[in-house]
Amino acid sequence: MQSTRRNLPQLLGDARRWFEVGLLAALEAGGAAPVSPTQVQLFAVLDDQGTTVSELARRMGVTRQTAHQAVHGLVAAGLLQQTLDPASARQRLIRRTGEGERAHRQAGLVLERLEEQLAERIGRETADALRTALEAPWGSPSVPSSA
Repeated sequence: MQSTRRNLPQLLGDARRWFEVGLLAALEAGGAAPVSPTQVQLFAVLDDQGTTVSELARRMGVTRQTAHQAVHGLVAAGLLQQTLDPASARQRLIRRTGEGERAHRQAGLVLERLEEQLAERIGRETADALRTALEAPWGSPSVPSSA
């Protein structure tokens, strides 16, 4: 008989989607240009000083092609720009535009409100414990032994 209990990665994925759905809905309601969950994730891993597409792909756990497509969509929307990388003539850095900075700040405020909403629903103590557990260093995973 198969267990109906969902594993932790599934639950964490659902939690992430809860925040994404709330964020995307709030941004759309605020008149922001529509973005995809992949584009939201890209914004979340982008350094303030700029990041290469290869590094964005690594941080997101996607292919360079997927990261490149997300970047181009956000460049077309006026939220990102590509600049020459002073450390490498062959690479470009991806940076937020002024509009992209504004959208990033707005998204941060929405996420803060969503965290407050979550704390109201599950309790402040539980929300704080969840944050503490997720902020704790987990170390590298080891290969579990066979059961």
